[in-house]
Amino acid sequence: MAYEDMGITVRLILGDQLNHSHSWFDEVDEDVLYLMMEMRQETDYVRHHIQKVVGFFSAMRAFSSKLSSQGHRFLYLSITDPRNRQSIANNLEWIFEQFEVESFAYQLPDEYRLDQLLSDIAQELPVPAHAVSSEHFLTSRSELGALFKGKKTYLMETFYRTMRRKYGILLDQEGGPIGGSWNYDSQNRNRYDRKVAPPPVTQTISNVEEIYQEISAAGIPVIGQIDTAQFLWPVTRPQALEMLEDFVSTRLPWFGTYQDSMDNEEWALFHSRISFPLNVKLLHPLEVVDRALEAWHQDPELISLPQIEGFVRQIIGWREFMRGVYWAKMPEYASMNYFRHSRQLPDWFWTGETNMKCLSTAIQTSLNHAYAHHIQRLMVTGNFALLAGISPDELDQWYLGIYIDAIEWVEITNTRGMSQYADGGIVGTKPYVASANYMNKMSNHCKACHYNPKIRHGERARPLNSLYWHFYDRHESLLRKNPRIGFAYRTLSKMNPEEYKQTMQQAERYIQRMDSL
Repeated sequence: MAYEDMGITVRLILGDQLNHSHSWFDEVDEDVLYLMMEMRQETDYVRHHIQKVVGFFSAMRAFSSKLSSQGHRFLYLSITDPRNRQSIANNLEWIFEQFEVESFAYQLPDEYRLDQLLSDIAQELPVPAHAVSSEHFLTSRSELGALFKGKKTYLMETFYRTMRRKYGILLDQEGGPIGGSWNYDSQNRNRYDRKVAPPPVTQTISNVEEIYQEISAAGIPVIGQIDTAQFLWPVTRPQALEMLEDFVSTRLPWFGTYQDSMDNEEWALFHSRISFPLNVKLLHPLEVVDRALEAWHQDPELISLPQIEGFVRQIIGWREFMRGVYWAKMPEYASMNYFRHSRQLPDWFWTGETNMKCLSTAIQTSLNHAYAHHIQRLMVTGNFALLAGISPDELDQWYLGIYIDAIEWVEITNTRGMSQYADGGIVGTKPYVASANYMNKMSNHCKACHYNPKIRHGERARPLNSLYWHFYDRHESLLRKNPRIGFAYRTLSKMNPEEYKQTMQQAERYIQRMDSL
């Protein structure tokens, strides 16, 4: 495609800014050139899952193609394009060499790193430059910080209720919560009992062999597996809407009931799996919530209040909450390490080859699908990392790379906050740690595990059991005064001295040989 050399405005669109309804596209303007780029700058800062790289590039190309077909002018630099200088700054330098650019605009990035980079670049450009909203989120960057100004802990429940009131969601005529309760989380903690079979994961399929070959030819370092003939993640808006519809019609009726469950055979269960298209903005959060509420209104007997409330809480509550914490606390949040944990991830985090069934299942699911649901991330991989004293930096990099939906604004706040308590209690009121008892309660993993979930020490003792008490013991000075976990120290104080000694020694042995667990 040929472009005129005089008087154009360049508008940059990042890979997670695929908002078809953005006001930029309300009218076709021949003097506007949209710029999209696949860059080593973005593929190489961590080692990403192959499905994540393929998913982003496929979605970006589909977006560019769709908007181009509507008359908008796009310059798209693929990863193997010889003109591609593989970074935003260097590519913009090339653009300004080739075209007569009168102005430059970009949508505000969701990552602090890119926000700072583009702000610096804009100040150095020889033409006027400005940033606009991505027109996606339900809150501004500063809204949550203002709500909790002066507070040490940010309570998600307070924010969630504020959001419900702001958007008039699940409220009665007096402005209170429908059903009399704001939160039905206590009813959504059931083990999967196989009374209902999860629908098959087949509705979104693309052939991505060509783009996979380009990524391979470019030599991009990746992890994980991919079936290029049957790629299951949405890369177009119609596919994203199809996945949303599949969730609402076949999974939402049991979503809340089984949302915390884990299973050896069922990797998706009743989860929506729309986080990737949502995070790249193929879907809008209110659009998602409105469709789920519509289904609930149509059949409230099939979709009970706890099911719909639990899902709504994830979208307008937790997701927006994580973004608010991110912008309130960056950049210092990225270096918080309350417990000063410094150990490296065991090698089996990259292979799934461990005798602990809960860990092997969660990691292999992640490697196979670039996905694991929130309990697998929080209470399995995150739980082990916290108990074992893994550096939050190590875990950040792993989570950011392995999951297709992981963008720093949502990943790091979940990792350093909810998962690792590295922020010292900004997000969570206590560390979320668990022994094998939790795994046995919420999954069928323990029945197939090499280790015995009922013992703390001795041959084949479940590592989580001794590590759990070792964690509380070594961090007593930081945690004893926390009112939510006093039970742990009361139990430790009553523990038989010999039992205490053997439990701590067992934990030390496991820590020393983590790579062979």
